[in-house]
Amino acid sequence: MRYEAFHDMALKLPGARFDVKWGCDRTFCVGPKMFAHAGPLNAEPSGYMFKASELGFEMLTGAGLAAPAPYLGKAKWVLTAGPDALSDEELADYVAQSYRLVAAGLTAKLRRELGVGI
Repeated sequence: MRYEAFHDMALKLPGARFDVKWGCDRTFCVGPKMFAHAGPLNAEPSGYMFKASELGFEMLTGAGLAAPAPYLGKAKWVLTAGPDALSDEELADYVAQSYRLVAAGLTAKLRRELGVGI
């Protein structure tokens, strides 16, 4: 998936916002929490990062479609093997799942404020 399509897809989720973290990294957040990462600014991503379920993590890493994400692998984040390692539909599904997993950790009050229904 090209970055522009990824950007648009991620921001269609309720309460999602784009943020630049660490001075140069494109991230997508719900409330204060990141649910997806698309690499540095001004470069095509070499892969996409997102939080996966236990099963999703095992499936993606076991099939070689993704690896444990640097610094976040223990929290079941993955880095896809490339921007096209997954079909656009699969990537959208995994990112939506990441969004739900991360949003579930927000307070009920913040979820209501953001319009997040899980």
